[in-house]
Amino acid sequence: MKHLAVLGSTGSIGVNVLSIVRQFPERFRIVGLAAGTNVSLLAEQVVAFQPDLVSVIDEYHAEKLAALLPEDWCGRIVYGVEGATQVAACESADMTISAVVGAAGLLPTIAAIEAGKDIGLANKETLVLAGRLVMNKVRQNRVQLLPIDSEHSAIFQALEAGRREDVARIILTASGGPFLERSVEQLQHVSCDEALNHPNWSMGKKISIDSATLMNKGLEVIEARWLFDMDPEAINVVVHPQSIVHSLVEFRDGSVLAQLGIPDMKIPIAYALSYPERMALQLKQLNLWQCDNLVFREPDFQRFPALRLAYEALGRGGTAPAVLNGANEVAVAAFLARRISFLRISAIVEQTLAQETGGSDTDLSDLLAADRAARQCAEALIAGSPA
Repeated sequence: MKHLAVLGSTGSIGVNVLSIVRQFPERFRIVGLAAGTNVSLLAEQVVAFQPDLVSVIDEYHAEKLAALLPEDWCGRIVYGVEGATQVAACESADMTISAVVGAAGLLPTIAAIEAGKDIGLANKETLVLAGRLVMNKVRQNRVQLLPIDSEHSAIFQALEAGRREDVARIILTASGGPFLERSVEQLQHVSCDEALNHPNWSMGKKISIDSATLMNKGLEVIEARWLFDMDPEAINVVVHPQSIVHSLVEFRDGSVLAQLGIPDMKIPIAYALSYPERMALQLKQLNLWQCDNLVFREPDFQRFPALRLAYEALGRGGTAPAVLNGANEVAVAAFLARRISFLRISAIVEQTLAQETGGSDTDLSDLLAADRAARQCAEALIAGSPA
């Protein structure tokens, strides 16, 4: 029996994690849950899984959650960053699933690593902000960090077919989002609702917007650099609208190995939970006879500059990726609030990156300071710019 703590339990990844736990109750037990403000769903999860420790965003929501729970529940409610950190490092947990969206996942994930927990990583921002520092801690504490993103899970699986020293490059696939065929002129007028309508995947709002700008793929490039210890030049992106090939690894003899599957996040989640075993999931099988005309094309860096900016930040190193991420989180939130247009998201990020002053990527205080400064800069740019 593997004991799990789940950060971001009410988000799309967290809900899928709990769905798999429901399917395999003899293999997994939930000992900790952390969420934000969705206390109604969290209360249902607490009743269903009976965790020992639960965290929410603040004291107000902790009181709301307590009022929704039955009196016979014997667990404890905590809140805030400290509460999420307690759940992440929960003593009885064997593995912590980091599925919080955004930079908020960094400190709890580090706490889990330092507590000796294996990590199922769906929070790519942890490695975007502090990839070198985090991977150093993974090695120091001798824990496993297993990817949950479908693309990184695909690479992880393909890499098992050969030696790391024989890898020539890794190729991340991108669906291209809902605006793959739109011109720059058309992109100036897209609505928030259109941007949230992803053609293949069901995701949270922030990740859906990142997919539409291709920033999500840029963040995944940075994540892959640290997760697989690859030079940035050896990490490529290919647009594959069908989302059937989830990523590929090319070896130096010319062999290219790909992982295929239906676009369902339960597959990479289950693999991370059960690694190195595979569990029999109750999912529709991939029907290759229905996969006519699989398409692969180069990404367009002009129409989707966010991907270019991610490569630039990775090349600069230091605190630049943290600045990229912080500015993007603020810009996406502004777009979702209808404060700026779609194309302004990448423009805000680029302007913020231009003001990055540098810092150490192994100093947590430098990285957190860069994140704060980027958010302040992006907010100032948004306040002073036309929608």
